Amino acid sequence: MVPATSFAVEGDAGRGERVFQRCYSCHSVDPNDKSKLQGPSLHRIMGRPAAAIPDFEYSDAMRGKAAAGLVWDAAALDRFIADPESLVPGTRMTTPPLRDDQERADLIAYLTLAGPYGH
Repeated sequence: MVPATSFAVEGDAGRGERVFQRCYSCHSVDPNDKSKLQGPSLHRIMGRPAAAIPDFEYSDAMRGKAAAGLVWDAAALDRFIADPESLVPGTRMTTPPLRDDQERADLIAYLTLAGPYGH
């Protein structure tokens, strides 16, 4: 398991937007994006239950984590981005883990600006 150490590091959303470049081929944070990407939209991910976007075809592994109560908060995102397989064994996310604590903190700061779930 990768320790969630980025919480001791303050994230910078501007730098996080650059880090997001490794994600944007599969994910969007644009609330108006209608393209069919491989990954679900990350708009309003903070506080959102896992596998919650209607009509998105999630893996069985992600649906199982959702049924177990996984909610995307900073700690869960940090762990997933650091090592997707450790949090959701069998996930379809194939991007290499992001091991750098500062880059993860920056990315999470950027995703936080995409708006909290339900607001």
